[in-house]
Amino acid sequence: MEHVRTPGALDGLLIADFGRVLAGPYATMLLGDLGADVVKIERPDCGDDTRSWGPPWTDDGEATYFLSVNRNKRSEFWDLRSDDDRAAARELVTRADVVVENFLPGTMARLGLGYDDVKALNPDVVYVSITGFGESTLPGYDLLVQAVGGLMSVTGAPDEPTKVGVAMVDIVTGLHAAVGLLAALRHRDATGEGQHVEVSLLSSLLSALANQSGAHLMTGAVPRGMGNRHPSLTPYEVFTTADRPLAIAVGNERQFARLADVLRHPEWADDPRYASNALRVEHRDFLVTAMNDALSSRSAGEWASDLGEAGVPAGPVNDIEQAFALADQVGLDMRVDVDGLAQVANPIRMSATPATYRRRPPRLET
Repeated sequence: MEHVRTPGALDGLLIADFGRVLAGPYATMLLGDLGADVVKIERPDCGDDTRSWGPPWTDDGEATYFLSVNRNKRSEFWDLRSDDDRAAARELVTRADVVVENFLPGTMARLGLGYDDVKALNPDVVYVSITGFGESTLPGYDLLVQAVGGLMSVTGAPDEPTKVGVAMVDIVTGLHAAVGLLAALRHRDATGEGQHVEVSLLSSLLSALANQSGAHLMTGAVPRGMGNRHPSLTPYEVFTTADRPLAIAVGNERQFARLADVLRHPEWADDPRYASNALRVEHRDFLVTAMNDALSSRSAGEWASDLGEAGVPAGPVNDIEQAFALADQVGLDMRVDVDGLAQVANPIRMSATPATYRRRPPRLET
């Protein structure tokens, strides 16, 4: 079943999606939500790799991983080693506004579907290549890039490099791909000229490391994991309460004074060790010990309520079920039903051309 077509911001845009796994599919799903017509190319019989990535599975045996990033697409199951299927793919890219691919470098060119090949057929095409490491043929799996790209070194305890609990490098790369794609379309609309957009997992991660990677280039500092602590702010971490952990994020002197009042230690605001953020970072261990002692008398929910009323950013450490409940509570409405399948809503809110949910993720054809 397909929903009634509602015009979106990208209505009429045809995307030939050769992306697999996460970075490419996440980008094209977001664009599909905003109105683009996304044709996903999958291998016959087995489809996208993530169709077999489980558990968890739905009741009818579909991998929730695949379903999470492939709505608003229609699939063609083509074997690109086959002359007939390759011809069908060439016909598609000739019509497409955008081509997205994340094969190993050189693969699409060997199939006659590289940027130069497609440009010859479709001169104003926007062609997006997502790689792991640029021209290198190292396979770009998120865990590998988190490891070699420095993210694990600044996550977790100092002696225990830890991966982020979701494939965040893929997600960030998908967002960069979508931004580059839209910028290239804006250029094409203005000049009629298409172009090749390239993003890699490693470069996207180094950019997304932001203050950490920037500090290294500017000072030579090599940051290390600090658990839940922040290298430049205190108090800005997770604390112990009477029942469960509580995150407190103090970003300025006004918030620190209010924190001290709520915790019934107003003298902290006048303590010379805590007179500035830099001094609090220097004397972090003393302050954190004192705060944990003060916070241990009440629950995380009680403290979060009182701190919030005082204008101090604080909240309990939620699991994902509790996080959705919070989104419901604050009116973010992050749940959507697509033909009976529960999905996470597109987070982009647009007043004139909102996201629409026209197709459930395509089923595997065998």
